[in-house]
Formats: sequence, C-alpha cells, structure tokens
Amino acid sequence: MNWMMNNNYSFLWLLFFALVSCSPKSQESQEAKNEPIVIDERDQKLTVSKIIPIDSVWAGHSVGFSLLTHEDRQYIAYYDKDRHMTVGQRNLNEDKFELHRLPVFDRDEGKGTSTTLGWDSHNSVTIGIDAEGYLHMAGNMHVHPITYFRGHTPYDISSLKQEMEMVGSNEKRCTYPHFMKDREGRLLFHYRDGGSGNGNEIYNIYDVASKGWTRLLDSPLTDGMGEMNAYASQPSLRADNWYHMYWVWRDTPDCATNHDLSYIKSPDMINWYDAFGNKLTVPVTIAQKSVIVDPVPPKGGIINLAAKLCLDENNEPLMAFHKYDEKGNIQFYVSKIEEGAWKARQVTNWDYRWEFSGGGSIPTEVRLGDFNLREDGNFELGYKHIKYGEGMLLLDKDLNTIGEVLKPESFGADLKLEGDFEGLEIRNAQDLGQSENGKTYRLKWETLPPNRDKAYPEPWPNPSVLYLYELD
Repeated sequence: MNWMMNNNYSFLWLLFFALVSCSPKSQESQEAKNEPIVIDERDQKLTVSKIIPIDSVWAGHSVGFSLLTHEDRQYIAYYDKDRHMTVGQRNLNEDKFELHRLPVFDRDEGKGTSTTLGWDSHNSVTIGIDAEGYLHMAGNMHVHPITYFRGHTPYDISSLKQEMEMVGSNEKRCTYPHFMKDREGRLLFHYRDGGSGNGNEIYNIYDVASKGWTRLLDSPLTDGMGEMNAYASQPSLRADNWYHMYWVWRDTPDCATNHDLSYIKSPDMINWYDAFGNKLTVPVTIAQKSVIVDPVPPKGGIINLAAKLCLDENNEPLMAFHKYDEKGNIQFYVSKIEEGAWKARQVTNWDYRWEFSGGGSIPTEVRLGDFNLREDGNFELGYKHIKYGEGMLLLDKDLNTIGEVLKPESFGADLKLEGDFEGLEIRNAQDLGQSENGKTYRLKWETLPPNRDKAYPEPWPNPSVLYLYELD
C-alpha cells in the first residue's frame, strides 16, 4: 500500500470541526479555539547522503529484515534471492558489506528448524550483540523450534553457529524472536511460546562469562492460561528510567478476537506494577483487571499492537489506540489516568470501517504513527489511513484535537519503485542500534505484500535490490 502525505487542508478543517462538535469542551474553550492550528515542520526532513547496494533479495512476499549499528560497525540479517538466511557486516567507513550465507537446511534436516524461508510473513530475522561483541541471530520461526545462532568470534558474522537450545524448555513452539539490551547493557531475548490464542511471553538473559542463557524470570511475563495469548510490545526504557510495556490479548488465530488493551511497568524488568503503583504477580494474566487500559471486546476494532505509549510532563502514561466507535467506524482514542482510572477520549471522527478478521499476515489499512509529547506540553499522534492518507494530529494537554503538525514524508514515501511487477511495494527496516556518528540508517527493498502466509500463484517477481540508506 502506498501511503502519501495528506496535505489536504479542507480535510484538516473538516476533521477539526467534526471533533470540536462532538467534544465535551466548554463553550468558552470552543470560541477561543475556533480554527485549527497548523504547525509546519516539513523542513526537518533528513537528506540522503549515501546509498549502498547490498544484495539481491526475495521479492515474492514481505518478511522482516534487521539492521543493527553498534559502535563503528553495522550488521544486517535478511533472506537472499533464494530465500536463504544471510548476514552481513561492514565498518561504517566502508561502502561494501561482507556477506555470509548461513548453512542451508530445511525443517526435516534441521529437526524443525530451517534457514530457508517459506511463505510465512511472520518469519522475520533479528540480530543482537552482547557486551563482549559476540553476535546472536534468530529467526524463521512461527510456532517452530527455536532457530538460534551464536557467534564464536567477536564482531565476526562468519563465526555464527547454530545452537539447538537456548535454555532447553519451552522452545518447541516459538514465534516473534527479539533481542534487546537492558539498562546495564546486558543482552536479553524474548519470544512467544505457544500459538496464537494459546501462548505466553518468555524472557531470557545472556551471561557473557558462561556464554549461556538463563531465564530472566521464574515464570513467563504474560500467560494466556491456555485460553489466549498476549501480543505485546517490547519493554522500553522511558524518561522516568522505568520499563514500560503494553499488549492486547487474543483468543484464537482470528485477528478479530483481539481484546483488552493492557499496560504494565517495571524499574528492573523483574518486578512489575500496574499504572497505579500496585505490584503485580507474574505471570500477568487476564484475571489481573488493574492492568487493563481499555476493555475493548473481541471484534471491537483493535488489532495486534494497535497502540502507542507516551509519557506526559509528570511521567504519567498515556495510551493511544484504535477501536470501533458507536457507528462501527474505526477511530483513534487516547486514554490517560484520571481520578484513579483510565479514561479514554476519541480524537478522530473518520467515516471508514476497517473490517479485519481471519488468520495469517494481513495488509494494514489503518496504523498509528509516532505518539510524542511536544516541548509546549501538547501531544502529536501520527496516522496512516487508507482513506485519509498520512498525517500527524495535534492534541492539547486535555487530549482535544486542536490541529495538525505537517511532518516530512516518512522514509520511502518519495522513492520510486524500481521493479515493474504489479503489486510491488517498498519495505524498510529501522536501525535496532544507534550510530556514534549522528547519522540515521535504513534498509530498503521491494516485495509483494503479505498473503495470509500462503503462496502467491506464479509468476513471481524477480529479486529486488536490498539497499542501505544513510541519512543526515
């Protein structure tokens, strides 16, 4: 789906006045704010300073690739044109990647693991690095045995070798692998154990001395108790120096059965609390009602991770999310804590219903963008919408929609497709790390969209080129 920046000022006026008319503000407030605020920040666009072609990659369907910048080096993980798992590395002062294809084997040969991609768009690849410079890689899992590779020489992709176990238990039905660093720089790994509608979230921690993994927690962090599973964000360290995390529960593989947006926080990734400061028993389950931000019911219009978190000036959490309104249209809402409870305010008034259901990877018609606190105490909330385009709402401290912030086009929006195969779309991957040179990096390639994890009929597109973009 090609998203375009919505610069239609007539739409902005319609959006503003529609929201004003349905918002319970005082008459004085309405009179004081009788026209929308437009803040133009389009001159803040990053410019492309370098483009490095890397390799030819599979374009038959989309799947996640990874980019990790660490100190003065850069690492990538992806599937090549033959759908084989491949890694690359370069020094930041070099213009070419050293590439290394991992040993090729299918699931019969790999005891359920494989380095060859099928048609499942869930089977992304991810990469991490520990405190001593050893690389770690995982991927190609959607309810499969853990597929994990560990480096045996620091900063060397060619030294990656498969480990058939990480901890040894709850590793036969793994999905959504992610590496992350904690506040102290220790390497963590988390994944879903189980299936959609029946799973829990497992966290491991790596010990550089023993070169082995152990459980971070004595139990899963979230547990669906055999009835559901949590589609959770990765815990993120915020301005208050606490980790924050949110999720929706899902009852079955049908994405329409997502429900109950929930939130927790922790000072140390071990002890977890609800938004009101009450300590929680881990694993967190649906029975712990104090963690629920909004009790969106199944078929209520919320999909996996259809939420964004922001802290206000007092480091109190706010959650933006989408669900259906009383008319059945999909809308954005923002919830904050008032008088000891989460209170939600509708911030859009769109005339469109995104009807999603079924299993597998599906195209996205409505998406939340960045949700940030601005220096003046107002908030900005981004959106991508199949009908209303791409933009950034401006919200005041009381979460009234007061206008829009005009932002530079998102990365890739102004790029032209290189391939001519019908249906190709531009993909990109953000940097999992951070450069020391102040530059921003993105991977870019082209593929067909997801197809509910099923094969497209032939013919298939030719491979596309994987590029690294350097931005200033």
